[in-house]
Amino acid sequence: MIFLRALLREFGQLATAVFLTLFLIALTTRLVRLLGQAAGGKIPSDAVVAFLGFFALNALPVLLSLTLFITVLLTVTRSYRDSEMVIWFNSGLSLAAWIRPVLLFALPLVAVIAMLSLGIAPWTVQMAEKYRSRVDARDDLSRVDPGVFGESRSRDSVFFVESVTGDRSAVQNVFVNSVQHGRNGVMFSQKGTVEVAPNGDRYIVLLDGRRYEGVPGEAEYRVMDFQRYAARVESSTGEAPAPTHKSLSTLALVQNPSNINLSELLWRIGVPLSALILSLLAIPMSFVNPRAGRSINLLFALLTYLVYSNLLTVSQARVAQGRLDFSVGWWLVHAVMLTAVVVLFIQRTSLRRLRFAN
Repeated sequence: MIFLRALLREFGQLATAVFLTLFLIALTTRLVRLLGQAAGGKIPSDAVVAFLGFFALNALPVLLSLTLFITVLLTVTRSYRDSEMVIWFNSGLSLAAWIRPVLLFALPLVAVIAMLSLGIAPWTVQMAEKYRSRVDARDDLSRVDPGVFGESRSRDSVFFVESVTGDRSAVQNVFVNSVQHGRNGVMFSQKGTVEVAPNGDRYIVLLDGRRYEGVPGEAEYRVMDFQRYAARVESSTGEAPAPTHKSLSTLALVQNPSNINLSELLWRIGVPLSALILSLLAIPMSFVNPRAGRSINLLFALLTYLVYSNLLTVSQARVAQGRLDFSVGWWLVHAVMLTAVVVLFIQRTSLRRLRFAN
């Protein structure tokens, strides 16, 4: 009982460290990509944190599954390296005796992974799509980022603003390049304000500026100085995004069993099942050969995880294409990996008995 509590404590501490490492790596990678999109004007800078949060929630099932696998693998490997497994075997216990403590640690985590994969992850995708739809429906004034070139929602003009007031009601040093009726127009203004008409329409009013207008490639251009130039800002309420198979709830996937919906259902079921099987697979794979390199089993375990994940992806694709029936596809890969677990347990047990007999 003391050993079991100590083992569960070691599992918990190592799992926390592994999860935080994987989570920070995934979050940093995504943040760099989002910052690049924000710098390029593809998404507003104030939407980066929201998109990062949606990504984090959606990535949790896979990260927790990988955390569980690595935790069990490293813990049992440490027991081999510290010769604790020698004492374990000499006490009459087999390698299969590790299954109980591993399951005591893994089952609650698998339940969390199942809840995330079947319920929270699709809800997160749905909320992310709605948020992106609202972001895309913002008017051009909401898209202004000081010091960054931006593109209008209609994609017919490019603008640059040096500074914006806190309430976004006034701007300074404005540059606008637009194309209207085949003529290119470039406009400069020292400052501008936002005005609201009695009917609710919003106007951007540029003050003390100059406009150059002409056809590219021709020498004839018109130059106009103005003290006040008003342009109506188009607004859009935005349409609700059409639901996709990734954003549909698990119940909706079951009620609408199309090939694409069943393939998504296969993936959602496969994530917690693979997490449970991987936790058992890590026990026999943790064997350390003193004559081999210290990282051989870790590399082999990583390769096994990648193969398992890719097989699930292939099964999902075949179900989506109608080449594999869902009633077979949802369990086939897991049955193969579970068979590998049994074979590895038998192999490790047979090798230990053979060494003991010699």
